[in-house]
Formats: sequence, C-alpha cells, structure tokens
Amino acid sequence: MALLKFKKDDGPVAGTLSAEVEALLQNYSIEVMPRTAEKVPDFRAILPEGTRVYIAHIEGTPIEDMVATAKRLNADGFPVMPHFPARIIKDAATLTDWIARYQGEANVDQALLLAGGVDKPHGDFDSSMQLMESGAFDKAGFKRLHVAGHPEGNKDIDPNGGMANVDAALAWKQAFSERTDADMALATQFAFEAGPIITWADAIKAAGIDLPIHIGIAGPAKLQTMIKFAIACGVGPSLRVLQRRAKDVTKLLMPFEPTDVISELAAHKAANPDFNITNVHFFPLGGIKTNAHWAIENGGASARPANA
Repeated sequence: MALLKFKKDDGPVAGTLSAEVEALLQNYSIEVMPRTAEKVPDFRAILPEGTRVYIAHIEGTPIEDMVATAKRLNADGFPVMPHFPARIIKDAATLTDWIARYQGEANVDQALLLAGGVDKPHGDFDSSMQLMESGAFDKAGFKRLHVAGHPEGNKDIDPNGGMANVDAALAWKQAFSERTDADMALATQFAFEAGPIITWADAIKAAGIDLPIHIGIAGPAKLQTMIKFAIACGVGPSLRVLQRRAKDVTKLLMPFEPTDVISELAAHKAANPDFNITNVHFFPLGGIKTNAHWAIENGGASARPANA
C-alpha cells in the first residue's frame, strides 16, 4: 500500500504519495548477489534508470560469478558497486586482480569496502582500512568508495556491544576521505527504528564525521525471514520492533514492510535539510522484485523503472 499524506482535518488522501518519502527514495540503491540476480530477467523493468546496484560477495562465491553479474548490470545501464570483503581476499595480488577484472570486463569504478564478517581472515587483510591503505583503488582510479557504517554497533569490532572501536574506525575513514580524490559515503547495516538511527547519525556528525550516510533498510519480507536475517547480521536494539510484531499472531503471516522507518526518516529529513542521511540502500530480504515493486508503489517518480 502506498504511503499517504495526512491532512489536519480531512484524514488521509487515498493514493497520494508522501512527497517526503518520494524525496528520500530518490536515487536509492539496492543489493544483489549473483544467484539472486539470475532470478531477475530484466532489471530495467523494475529499477529506476541509473540505480546503483551493489553486488554482495559472500564467502565462497567465485570471482567469475561476481564479475559476470557486474558485466550484465553495467550493460543494462546500472552503475555497479561490488563488495570487496577484506577477510576473504588472500593478498595484494588477488586484490589487484579483482580490481582489474571488474574494470576490464564490467567498467566498474566504485566499490564497497568492508571487513566481510568472516571470523578468520583468509590471508593478509583483516579490515577495510587495510584495503584503503593498499593504494590499489587510488591507483586504479576508482571514483567512489563506500565504507560500512553501524548505527547499532558491530560485534565483530566491539564484541561487548560498545561503540569505541566502531567510532575509532569511523574517524579513520573520515580522515582517509579527506586525503583521497574518491567520493566516499557510509553504507550502513539495516535497522528497524528511526529514532536510534537519527540519534546515531546526529552523534557521528557532532563528532566530525561528515561522510554522507546511505542508510540500510530491509525491504519487505516475511516476518520469520526478517528475524532470521536480523539475528544473523547482528542487528541490535531495533530487533525489538520485529519481536513485538511476532507477538501479534494476527500479523505473523503478513510481510513486514519498511513503511514506518522510512516515513519517519523522511519526515525528519524534510524538517532538517542538513540531516546527513542522503540516500536509502535496500537489502531485498524478501526478493529483489518484491523490494522494487514496494519502492515503485511508495516512491512515485523517484522509483519509476528505467523502461516504464
């Protein structure tokens, strides 16, 4: 169902999209994997023209599959941002090879750099900072580098649930952004409550982190699916939103949609133009088509497919 505008006296106007939501969804991005991308016959039928598509590199996925997916998406006119998970990259030679393959075969010039969530590194790299320090992306002329953000912390970095190491890493990434020619931004883990997201975004801005934030949002999915991924991905306190929903037996079989969190973030941004969340990044946990159709229904012109 589309998000609705509310008039003070007359109630909701059916079929009227929220201008604030449409603005927030402008230039949204979405994440795919090679195996999920194979299920989509034509991305141009469901995604807006120029949508940035991240390709998640899960441990065990052959680089050939990653590059083939990037090549297909690039040929269809979508900017591609593959993941470079530090802990599954064996050494500098492997890193250089991956970059060369993406550039040579798929015209890729942007990347998401992250540790990768693997407990034990496969080789020389342990963090995204080491990838940046290698100089390989600058040497290759990559124009855009995104790095991970964690509104609710990251137990891989701070096992006890604190934020000290996460905050230190953000400060390092901010400093790096000031000495590189590449455009940088934070692409975050997904969360389910707007309040904690806003508090985190304001806090890092006050600490001198002015990197644009592309906020992670979980796309529509069955509640059980959402809870499974949330636990696996280490989602923090906002998991309680799903837990409360699970207690209502009348809603157990209904898909969980990001309507509330996006509405609240959109309203906050409309009231605070300098708010540092600039884009939405979707994790299509319930499927790419499902996510894209939700965006089309709720994003108006900002989510219209490329070949509509």
